[in-house]
Amino acid sequence: ERTKTWDVLHKYGHDYKIVFVGDAAMSPYEVTHPGGSVEHMNEEAGAVWLQRVANTYPATVWLNPVPEKQWGYSQSTKMIKQLVNDRMYPLTLDGLDDAMRELSRKHGA
Repeated sequence: ERTKTWDVLHKYGHDYKIVFVGDAAMSPYEVTHPGGSVEHMNEEAGAVWLQRVANTYPATVWLNPVPEKQWGYSQSTKMIKQLVNDRMYPLTLDGLDDAMRELSRKHGA
């Protein structure tokens, strides 16, 4: 069963917390260009949707399983880190702790 992103953005309050988990490594075109997705036709760039999520839910973090020292080698990882306001954390115990501390901070809507 699928739920449309628009439905999520309009159903849940701005006080909800969002945790993305993934390596963020993809073709930069998937982030920056309409039609850049390799899996489906996207009318808007991935960055547009990620920005919508971050704007709707200020308490948004990204957990990345790739070692942090390797993030700089992926252009899309750097772009996504910027889109989530530098709130990308390594998927480690310390990274989880830092991400949860960030989510527990007061975020203005």
